[in-house]
Amino acid sequence: MNYSDFPRNDVLCIDMRSFYASVECLKNGLDPMQAMLAVVGDKKRSGSIILAASPELKRRHGVKNVSRYFDLPNDPAIYVVEAKMGDYLRVSVEITKLINQYVPKEAIHQYSVDELWVTVNGLEKLYGNRWNVARLIKQELYDTMGLTCSIGIGDNKFLAKVVMDLYAKKEGISECTYEDVAEKLWPIPVEEIWGIGKRMMRNLNRMGVVTLGQLANHPLEQLKKRFGVMGEQLYWHAWGIDLSPVIGNFQKQEQKGFGHGITLLRDYQRDEVFACILDLVEEVCRRARTARKAGRTIHLGIGYSQETGGGFSRSRSIPLPTNVTMDVYHICVQLFNEFYDGRSSIRRVFVTLDHLFDDGETQLDLFENQTKKKDIGYIMDQIRERYGPTALLRATSFTDNGVTLERSKKIGGHKA
Repeated sequence: MNYSDFPRNDVLCIDMRSFYASVECLKNGLDPMQAMLAVVGDKKRSGSIILAASPELKRRHGVKNVSRYFDLPNDPAIYVVEAKMGDYLRVSVEITKLINQYVPKEAIHQYSVDELWVTVNGLEKLYGNRWNVARLIKQELYDTMGLTCSIGIGDNKFLAKVVMDLYAKKEGISECTYEDVAEKLWPIPVEEIWGIGKRMMRNLNRMGVVTLGQLANHPLEQLKKRFGVMGEQLYWHAWGIDLSPVIGNFQKQEQKGFGHGITLLRDYQRDEVFACILDLVEEVCRRARTARKAGRTIHLGIGYSQETGGGFSRSRSIPLPTNVTMDVYHICVQLFNEFYDGRSSIRRVFVTLDHLFDDGETQLDLFENQTKKKDIGYIMDQIRERYGPTALLRATSFTDNGVTLERSKKIGGHKA
């Protein structure tokens, strides 16, 4: 591969180590690297997932982030705290502000609450090479916030991310250039590479592709024929090539749809689920109205309880785009009545509105006052924006089957 044809940038991928657990340690006056602390979603539920475990808890007891609360060993030295998503978001914003002191906003691409890419092109005269910049950022995060991080350095985003996942989490800071790909990345099994999930791993393994090196040397045309555009991307990534922009407005993205879903705390029966569906539809339509969008395709997904398993996911398109809550709700009820098996308990529900259009003038209807229906939605939104999300709710939201009141206390499904 002639890498001279491809751009080289100075890209850092920064991952905060055990972020939720580290923030909770600092809040409680503990050393994030020495204390044994687990962050759970809800201490009242033994089956609650462990969202984060401190490095020492992982090392000493082998606790993983996918473990359950009841899996924790009976060790009095272990601290257990509930997740506070609002705190983590605030700290994440402060981390981004600190990075912004080194580079402009256009050079920062937030990947998640605890991970981001930073393009440090042109900082040599101020701070030295990209290794020096990485060391400075790592040290300042520790000195000012008490947080540790792992940093991958690469010629593009893919290389920075992969070397961070594979090496920097053990070494602190690691680098991978185009010339390092064959030595550092090709021996790695494909399932350990960012962007390759279990399903893709199985498909590649059936083709005799086990390592990234074998993927790089597999015929490109065969990969494109089997996986389409994704096959081509896999091939170029296997060679360490990624043409994703490293400078730009990464916060502004085109909205393709609005969705909202929930995993219920208990099994719902047929008559109970309609209140939940209405609450989800209300939130989806509120977000669409806020963006001044309306959609033509309504999607309803239902997941059954673990005992029965399965579920369904169906959509229906309507002639005219809408963001009126009751219009979308009635379509969801139709889909539910048509595809529900009539006996299974329900544990997961999600609603999506897509195939979006600008919410312009309403087409007149001889039988319904569409303008009035839309105006009511916007007025309800204005009241909630001024007085809080629970200032004005539908009656069903106050029943045991509604989910809005409980969800209003959470961020990302966890306590704020």
